[in-house]
Amino acid sequence: MTFWHCLHAEWIKIRTMRSTVYVILGTLAFCLGLAALNGSSAGSEFADLSPADQASFDPLATSLRGYLLAQIALGLLGGLVITSEYGARTIVPTLIGVPHRARVLASKAVVLVGVALPVGIAVSLGGFLVGQASLSGAGAPHQALSDGVALRGIFGGGLYLALAGLFGLALGTVIRSTTATVTTLFGVMLIVQAFAPALPGGLGDWVSKYWPPIAGGQIITSYQDPDLLSPWAGVGVMVGSVTVLMAAAFIVFRKRDA
Repeated sequence: MTFWHCLHAEWIKIRTMRSTVYVILGTLAFCLGLAALNGSSAGSEFADLSPADQASFDPLATSLRGYLLAQIALGLLGGLVITSEYGARTIVPTLIGVPHRARVLASKAVVLVGVALPVGIAVSLGGFLVGQASLSGAGAPHQALSDGVALRGIFGGGLYLALAGLFGLALGTVIRSTTATVTTLFGVMLIVQAFAPALPGGLGDWVSKYWPPIAGGQIITSYQDPDLLSPWAGVGVMVGSVTVLMAAAFIVFRKRDA
């Protein structure tokens, strides 16, 4: 079976999984709703902020904050691409039909990016438009779609969410369990981020700056914190971590029995 045949087969699999539709629609709905709530709440509170807080106010990040959930959702979708086959034991006929295991995993990754990237851009674009409209309605600073920083946040946010999907695929390949993959995604992408400021001394500063999901998340900001990485440097850290994890997934997938 050629690589193109593998791509077609994987496209049919991801398109016919009921979870794919649920994840995409649920992510869009939640992110748009959160953008509206964040925009109206932050907009109404802007006038009461101190001058320093007003100077660091970030309308782009305010409207794209839904990426925190979207990264988990698309990471889960990436994990399901492989763990659903292990759970249903359909991975065995898949590998019998395509003994070249690297080809199987590569086709899963390509198809996943083909779904996750446009969904991530749609989530970012929708969140931006809804959030900026809410900020504008509240009389707070807001941005236009034509702003370069806005376009960077929208397309960069889509890229980050596609990377989150690949992160989930790599975890699912190594772990094989959907439940364990989801638990790990929550820990890596949310719990560490939430507790990073509470970590002692230099460790907390390092995690806040270089932990891949935190560093990658800088792509949706318009205010540059001098203590953190720049947006594209942060995405570079995320790309590097996903590359390493995917390489480990390819090794494990080739060496381990189905």
